[in-house]
Amino acid sequence: MLKGFSVPLTPQGKSALATLPPWHYSSDCIAIEYWTDPAAIAALLPPGLTPDRKSGGRAFFWFLDWQFTGSNDELTDPARYQYREAFVLVEADFDGMAVNYCPFIFVDNDAALARGWAQGFPKKLGSIYQTRSFSAPSPAAAPLAKGSRFGASVAAHGERLATARIQLEEKVANPATVFNRPTTMRRYFPQLTAGHHEKPAVDELTLSVTDDLAIVDVWTGSAELRITEVPGEDMHFIAPLRIGRGYRLGMAYSVTDLRILRTGAG
Repeated sequence: MLKGFSVPLTPQGKSALATLPPWHYSSDCIAIEYWTDPAAIAALLPPGLTPDRKSGGRAFFWFLDWQFTGSNDELTDPARYQYREAFVLVEADFDGMAVNYCPFIFVDNDAALARGWAQGFPKKLGSIYQTRSFSAPSPAAAPLAKGSRFGASVAAHGERLATARIQLEEKVANPATVFNRPTTMRRYFPQLTAGHHEKPAVDELTLSVTDDLAIVDVWTGSAELRITEVPGEDMHFIAPLRIGRGYRLGMAYSVTDLRILRTGAG
């Protein structure tokens, strides 16, 4: 019997890119609040989602430095299971529920790519970096304290796609006042069979289910964000028109489930 949550399937199941859930994640994060053209957001939304008129084009650009484990002590194999990620969340509405939607996401690890596709995240390979915080005092330590500066960037195919900077000013007492929307994605898998190229095998609007979500040590401050136009990418269409606050935080959660909001989205 062949085993594995994802391909490749083997008798032992050790070669699968994605292991069986539960999946556990812990991360240091940088997030930049900004506003873009509401029409550009509307053009990206799949069937089932509508623009959030109250948001006025609000979005967040995230950079994350992840550590992952499943049920087999994967955190002790960092070469396979540590990774970095960058994505955009735009604000939208699903049947009266305020949600985020992820139209663009980049990651530097193939296992994370496979897990993301299973959920509906449109992950592509990229190169992502962000300033890390260290406990030993040093001008390079970037402690979680007023005045500390952090930077982040994402590139793909040798092209810089986005660059961010933040400077911490104060701690956020209640993270739920900022980060309070569930995330939706589109699971889309095409068919290669002739005559069916425009009829995907899977087309679902999904909702991310995060167990034991923890958001801690949230700091906010001034922010900068640039999203650059480069060949072969469309993310610049939701480039900032106005930039809000920057955030540095820790986040952790587990994944064991996925909610399907709508099938046959196309």
